[in-house]
Amino acid sequence: MKTFYKDPDAVLDYKFDWSAWLADASPDDTISTSAITVDSGITLDSQPNDTTSAIAWLSGGTPGETYLVTHEIASAGGRTANRSILIKVTER
Repeated sequence: MKTFYKDPDAVLDYKFDWSAWLADASPDDTISTSAITVDSGITLDSQPNDTTSAIAWLSGGTPGETYLVTHEIASAGGRTANRSILIKVTER
């Protein structure tokens, strides 16, 4: 699981790219549902997505804390999966 560092005052985007994973099973498969969840204490401002990826726009957080961010999808082809990252908040 990847760890990213974020200042508590920054508003940053973190992309979940599923294009290669989707193409492995079928070149025509796409994301049909997408949901991003975050631990309490950090704010998910928005979660735009398209047919192969989603972006978690995050703000806030407490310095010294680490937050789990998870993206769960269902594909048009019937597959489901999730990926998670860690956000470590630190004064930068």
